[in-house]
Amino acid sequence: MPEALSEDVLPADPLELFAAWLAEAEATGMTDPNAVTVATSGADGRPTARTVLLRGYGPEGFFFYTNRTSLKGRQLAENPRAEMLFFWREMGRQILIHGEVVEATDEESDAYFAGRPRESQIGAWASEQGTVIPDRATLERRIEEFTAKFEGGPVPRPPHWGGYVVTPYAIEFWQAGDFRLHDRFVYAREGDGWTVERLSP
Repeated sequence: MPEALSEDVLPADPLELFAAWLAEAEATGMTDPNAVTVATSGADGRPTARTVLLRGYGPEGFFFYTNRTSLKGRQLAENPRAEMLFFWREMGRQILIHGEVVEATDEESDAYFAGRPRESQIGAWASEQGTVIPDRATLERRIEEFTAKFEGGPVPRPPHWGGYVVTPYAIEFWQAGDFRLHDRFVYAREGDGWTVERLSP
């Protein structure tokens, strides 16, 4: 278990701490340290959650990519807010991000899509994410159809597929402690900077 967190070692910018923790998670060799649970809700207020992969981050926010006609895409169109939760059991750490959500630019989405394996690009066309299909053979036929359609050339990004950017207004860092006396710090956006406070476990 890592040493207790102290206020005097926390950086002023939460992205610095996020980068350090993510790097430590990657260094452990764990599978998909960039896996993050994204929770959304639509106009009806009913929350849903799923795990996706973080595909980039910076001052503008945290990026993930998906089918925008999926349930999460439809919910984000109605209510552009989300929470992202990273949980690294092996390290006794988690990070909770509260944020407003915007679509990534076409240029950002095109650049990411172009770097995906061709099979994944075809899959983005073939899968009508979240819709009911009678059997796997239906999906496999669609894979064959789009494989043939784009044979011999590049696979363009589907118009319904792209990125989202979660722009944080608060980020909470949690680190496990003995006897459930955990360390919790929450950064809150204030103007161009951040405030940070310790929370009781």
